[in-house]
Amino acid sequence: MSLSYEKITEKLTTTFGSDILLVEEPYKMLTVTVNKDKIFSIVKYLKEDTELNFIFLTDITGIHYPDDSTGEKLGVIYHLHNLVDNVRIRLKAFFPKELPFIDSLTGLYSGANWMERETFDFFGIIFNNHPNLKRILNVDDMDYHPMRKEYALEDPTRDDKEDKFFGR
Repeated sequence: MSLSYEKITEKLTTTFGSDILLVEEPYKMLTVTVNKDKIFSIVKYLKEDTELNFIFLTDITGIHYPDDSTGEKLGVIYHLHNLVDNVRIRLKAFFPKELPFIDSLTGLYSGANWMERETFDFFGIIFNNHPNLKRILNVDDMDYHPMRKEYALEDPTRDDKEDKFFGR
């Protein structure tokens, strides 16, 4: 018996209720936005429930919406995979840029270690209880997080480029 998106959604909403904020299927992939304070519990449930069985953490990354009017400008996106039924899902959790904290998943997946370090390095998201949260790819004394959309793409003082040559 194959695991359906409807069954996953039913089990999550029954177990976690109002902590499941939004369920959608963009690009035919189940995407569940969750309360960031419950991320560890929700992922633990997805991993340990014998019917759901999401035993593989495919990816963790950050996202930055600088123009978001709700105040939740930063987020973390998780991709999980049930290898038995070959089902993939996406989880999202959002929070204000001023409070970039979310629980680490290193207690559930050892592979989360480097993915969380990379997300911290590039987005400045702090993973609570991470065993060694420090920069992994950028230099240690870098004082910003380069994947945040807070910096100009080009130097506005340069006069050697004309926008018409770049499709603008």
